[in-house]
Amino acid sequence: MVCRVTISVSRLLVVFAIALLSGGASAQQSVAPNVFEIPSDRGAPTFLTVDIEQMFTQSQFGQRIVQSYAQGREALATENGRIAQALREEELALTAQRSEMDVDVFRAEAVAFDEKAQAIRRAQDAKERDLEQTLSFGRDQFLSVTRPILGELMVERGAFALLDRRSVLLSLGSIDVTVEAIARIDAAIGDGAPVDPETQPNTTPDN
Repeated sequence: MVCRVTISVSRLLVVFAIALLSGGASAQQSVAPNVFEIPSDRGAPTFLTVDIEQMFTQSQFGQRIVQSYAQGREALATENGRIAQALREEELALTAQRSEMDVDVFRAEAVAFDEKAQAIRRAQDAKERDLEQTLSFGRDQFLSVTRPILGELMVERGAFALLDRRSVLLSLGSIDVTVEAIARIDAAIGDGAPVDPETQPNTTPDN
């Protein structure tokens, strides 16, 4: 059976909604929709899909964020290892002096050491949370700056909506535009790194 849809209005207002799945999390975050206009001569509206995770990890922008995050994790792990070793050595030294110390003095030293270790642990945990927040912010920023690009792609294809492929139960492969989206994003914004004015060539003409 062939289903025919007649569009009688001069133009359609369509909603572009993309659901972003945070890294490693099962909860799905909703993104405020953008509205684009599709000319009435495009025929019946269709749907397109993209894999947001693939789009993020394979784009230059996403790769920069992921690489920075990985480097931060590695640096934090190295720092944690160094701190753990130093605390272990301090603990062993305190234990070795136990037989030579007054009981009350040793108890006070042990309490002080424990408080020091707990404070360091809280500080390192805070660094890890900050690192995770940086990754989350990078994902949100990526979605924000790519929405206009994806919106243009959606309008060019005459699509009614652009959906996250992972949230679609069943679809035809021909409606997936992930690869094309990545190419457009790379061409439009590259890795999205802030530009340092001092590294830019001076284009001001000499007087």
